[in-house]
Amino acid sequence: MSIRDQLRKRLRAERAALSEDARTRLSSQIARHIIHSPLFNRARRIAVYMPNRGEVDPGLVIAAARARHKQLYLPVLDPGHPHRLWFLPWEARTRLQANRFGIPEPVMTRGRRLSPRHLDLVLTPLVGFDRDGNRLGMGGGYYDTTFEFLAGRSHWHKPRLLGLAYGFQEVDALPHEPWDVPLTAIVTEAGLIRPHTHPS
Repeated sequence: MSIRDQLRKRLRAERAALSEDARTRLSSQIARHIIHSPLFNRARRIAVYMPNRGEVDPGLVIAAARARHKQLYLPVLDPGHPHRLWFLPWEARTRLQANRFGIPEPVMTRGRRLSPRHLDLVLTPLVGFDRDGNRLGMGGGYYDTTFEFLAGRSHWHKPRLLGLAYGFQEVDALPHEPWDVPLTAIVTEAGLIRPHTHPS
């Protein structure tokens, strides 16, 4: 088992051990930090996610975005690419269906999908992170593949990738590969973390 797989197994177990009350309380604290951040306030098109398996719940962020008339999008598995995401509008009346992982996503409408390049902010779930902005996901590579166009840029452009994490998901250093796409910032219950190696 690789170091990343070992970390993923341990951190997922810690996340699963959180009580529902603790998860709700920590998610609320994380949401407050996001809602008061310039990254959120400046964004018009925001991709969010449906929490799964104990991930941070962005529900309060979603409610705040709707109240401010921001445009929300949800990731949808790309049927033509095994590791890529599309983003479809998520409105009050949008019909959702479970994907092959059991996660709700908008019913596929090719004409309404938005290129990830046109998003302003992307809220990403994660399993682990470090202070250099490296993200450990579930292992499918969906976010890295979808946002690979950001990896080679010398100056950071849209969209901004914001990882939502519990404080215990931080590790000293994550093994990473050249194709890994770093996060713009991470938000935990303690506040916003700007990576050491990332321009502000």
